[in-house]
Amino acid sequence: MPRIDLDEILAPHPYAEELLGELSRAGYRTVIVGGTVRDALLGKLEEDYDFDPESTDIDIATSASPREIKEVFPEYDFLEVGESFGVLVLVAPDGSQYEVAQFRTESDYDGRRPGEVKPADSLEEDVKRRDFTVNGLALDLDGEVIDLVDGIRDLRKKIVRAIGDPRKRFREDYLRPLRAIRIACYLGGEIERETEKAIEEVAAEITSISQERIREELFRILETPRSGRGLRLCHKTGLLEQILPEMSENDGIPQPEEYHPEGDVLEHSFQALEVADFLEFAPLTKFAVFLHDVGKASAYQKNDNQHMGGHASIGRRKTEEIASRLRLSNTDAKKLTWLVENHMRGSVLPKMRKVKQVKLVRAHQNKKSSIDEVTTRFDYFTSLLETIIADSEASSHGVNGWLPVLQEFSSLLPHLQHLENLGTARELIDGNDLIDLGLQEGPRLGDVLESVHEKIYAGEIETREAALQEAAELVEQVG
Repeated sequence: MPRIDLDEILAPHPYAEELLGELSRAGYRTVIVGGTVRDALLGKLEEDYDFDPESTDIDIATSASPREIKEVFPEYDFLEVGESFGVLVLVAPDGSQYEVAQFRTESDYDGRRPGEVKPADSLEEDVKRRDFTVNGLALDLDGEVIDLVDGIRDLRKKIVRAIGDPRKRFREDYLRPLRAIRIACYLGGEIERETEKAIEEVAAEITSISQERIREELFRILETPRSGRGLRLCHKTGLLEQILPEMSENDGIPQPEEYHPEGDVLEHSFQALEVADFLEFAPLTKFAVFLHDVGKASAYQKNDNQHMGGHASIGRRKTEEIASRLRLSNTDAKKLTWLVENHMRGSVLPKMRKVKQVKLVRAHQNKKSSIDEVTTRFDYFTSLLETIIADSEASSHGVNGWLPVLQEFSSLLPHLQHLENLGTARELIDGNDLIDLGLQEGPRLGDVLESVHEKIYAGEIETREAALQEAAELVEQVG
């Protein structure tokens, strides 16, 4: 069996070494399990894979019971989160947390969690109740990899294979099919055929899983450099129809070949996401890229199968529903919806009046960041630009679709800096100034104020005096 440098793994986790050593010295068989072992071994097998022990969690499995674990570590604090399942979370003196689980068997699943958990007599029994062979590896304290399920063979070949009967494994937890796809994306490998067939058979059952768990696994797919392939696998196996039915509706919806030689709306969405993978966009931006045309199927039907006018506004409503269903945070839901709603507006930035350009670029800007820090100050717009790039590159528009937008944005930055130096439009003139000029509160006051503000944004008014003069003229005109 291959060996792994245990010191390298444990260096960023000083208390993990103490936990492992003390349990072992107390007479309990103790090993490291899970993704840490898989990734550390992958680092040895693949020259271009950079294993980062600092970013991994150390999960420990042991023959000790929770009571015995507590006896070995009387000075540690424990989080009472899974003791009935044989799992303890130990809180080290520096605040770091380590999961320590007793070897166990599980039974009486309801598709989400086991109804019965029993202590296991051996590591072998514990490993056989786990999900995939590449996750069934363990690491002994001498650095030897323990492989009881041919996980090393599958890791070498980058194959995701269920341990035992895949149908049984998936019926134990209906999130596992989505996890299989995520691991395949992470490894850049394939799902073993019987495992993939089992995913197809149980795909409809994923709706019994909480949306929070689905969201977490979906975004972990989006974090990989192959999320486009992952969502293609979701479509192939029937999972996409269950978790994002709004996108499945775009399958087969035709597009003008002149602009979309790549194919229908869903194919375009997959290819746009693959561009976003290649350019290493953030997961939320990738999700926006995939969803940007989510309203096209409904728009096509609404327009008697003639065109897709209005798909962006329909897409906004559908994205709101998706974000709500997946329980996205308010912050993420707001940005995701805005990106989908504005992907068409952003693409015509060069044709807009300057005032509209300013409003779009400054939408939801982060005023705490300097205007020189463009990507953080104009976070929404820079993510919108990334969405436009992926959209354009996945169609016949290519660079001609996004380069003019980037150039216009760059040329607008000096004007935005100038506005920053002036202060906000409201600092130059506000509603109280118009009341002093004789206007009453109401729609007319709002119209006049908006007109003055637009000229400020366009660079036509730069001082308070000029703003007041323009306002006085407009007040006189409206009588």
